[in-house]
Amino acid sequence: MPSDNPIIIKKYANRRLYHTGTSAYVTLEDLARLVKNGEDFLVQDAKTGEDITRSVLGQIIFEHENRGNNGSLLPIAFLRQLIQFYGDSMQAILPSYLESSLATFTRDQEKLREHLSKSLQENPLGLMEEQARRNMELFSEAMRMWMPFPPKPEGSRPGTSERNGKDGGKTQRADTEKREAERDGEIEALKKQLQDIQKTLEGIAGRQKA
Repeated sequence: MPSDNPIIIKKYANRRLYHTGTSAYVTLEDLARLVKNGEDFLVQDAKTGEDITRSVLGQIIFEHENRGNNGSLLPIAFLRQLIQFYGDSMQAILPSYLESSLATFTRDQEKLREHLSKSLQENPLGLMEEQARRNMELFSEAMRMWMPFPPKPEGSRPGTSERNGKDGGKTQRADTEKREAERDGEIEALKKQLQDIQKTLEGIAGRQKA
């Protein structure tokens, strides 16, 4: 649990990190261990005092992702999707959705570890397919919460002339087709992500049999 008085880490211009609690220089790997041990810390620019914790945590993730398959957590399809959300209208709600999903995953991780260990031996692909289905259900529910009102059918707006109704119908059809195309693209991306996960699990299962 994060403490009320987090550790202060100072980052200097030469990129060195200084642990004010132990009066010693530390590395990104040291900070990663603090995170795994549940110790809270803030990283400040030594010169300006600016909070740069987010960028340093991002560096830690970047270092782990660069270690290869054994250290990677983020599938390429997921990273591509994440980039697509920058500047998108859904960007505002995506962080809370991801945070909530990961918090649930973390809370239930012991049960998940047991279930995962058993399922990887019996039916690894079935497990991930089920998880992907649940993720899609959660995502759909989040979308319904933020977009509770379905688009109005063509010609439903009052006080519209026949000419405007026809033009409006064309516009609505174009908007509908655009939304459907975007939704199809998102679904295809999710399918690709699931395929990447399945390939990874197949490799794990193959190593276990060997």
